[in-house]
Amino acid sequence: MRRLPLWVSRLCLIVLVAFGAFDGLVQASPPLAVMLAGRYHEGVDPRAYWVSEKLDGVRALWDGSRLRFRSGQEIAAPEWFVAGLPAEALDGELWLGRKRFEELVGIVRTRIPDDAAWREVRYMVFDLPDHPGTFDERVAAMRLKVPQLASPWVQTVVQYRVKDAAALHQRLDAVLAEGGEGLMLHRGDARRIAGRSDALLKYVPWLDDEARVVRWIEGKGKYAGMLGALEVESADGRRFRIGTGFTDAQRRQPPPLDSLVTYRYRELTRRGLPRFPTFVRERLLP
Repeated sequence: MRRLPLWVSRLCLIVLVAFGAFDGLVQASPPLAVMLAGRYHEGVDPRAYWVSEKLDGVRALWDGSRLRFRSGQEIAAPEWFVAGLPAEALDGELWLGRKRFEELVGIVRTRIPDDAAWREVRYMVFDLPDHPGTFDERVAAMRLKVPQLASPWVQTVVQYRVKDAAALHQRLDAVLAEGGEGLMLHRGDARRIAGRSDALLKYVPWLDDEARVVRWIEGKGKYAGMLGALEVESADGRRFRIGTGFTDAQRRQPPPLDSLVTYRYRELTRRGLPRFPTFVRERLLP
C-alpha cells in the first residue's frame, strides 16, 4: 500500500484539529516558571553540589492540585496516581527506567489514561518549588516528607556528594556504562530561582540544545513519502537541518511545525552551526 505524501498527512491532522477532534490536546496553558540547567565544565568545584543521575523521563510539576507538563498543560494521570500527593508543590520527572523514554511518552500523552501502563510509572521528585530554603535544606525536607506519602510510586531522586572532580568523572562513567544519560549537579547553597543559572548543571558526554521546527524536508529512496529531514531554527535565528536520529514512526509522523525539538551535536562550526546534529525527541506539548 502506497504511503500518503507527508504534506497530505499533515493537512489531514490540521483539519481534524480545526474541527475539534483533538480539542483535549491543543488547549493552551501558560508555561511554568522552572529551573533550567546550565552545563558542567572543568573548573567547577563539584564539592559545592549535590549530584544525581540525569533521568530520561518527562518533566512533571505538581502545583498542589494538578500534575502538569513544563508547558503548563495538565497531565492526564489516573486519579489514584495523584490522590496521595501533598498540598505543596513538587518538581520531578515521570520515569519508567533507563532507555524507556519513547514508551513513557506514549503513556503520559494519552488523554484517557491507561491504568495498567501507569502502574509502572514513578514520579521521581527532585525539588520543592515553594520551599524558601537552600537546596541543602530542600534535600532534607524531601527526604523527610516524600517517604511519608501514601504513594509508593512517588520517590525522591537519590542525591549524594562527591569529594572531587575525579570522583565525579568516575560516577559519570559508571552511569553511562549502566545505560544512563549523565548527571545533574545542584548547588547546595542555592535557593530556587526560575530560569537558567549555575545553580543547576547537567554533565553529559555530548552537547545538546533545542530548536524550533520551521519546515519538513521530504525523504528520498526508502524514505519517499516520509520525513527526510527537519529544517529548524535556533534561538538566535540560525537555520540548519537535522536528518538523523528518527525512527520510522517519527518519519511517518514528524514533529509539528513550530514545535520545539531537542538535538545533540559534537561541536559548533566556524559559522556557529551544530556539527552532525542528531534528533533526540520532540519537547512534550510545547
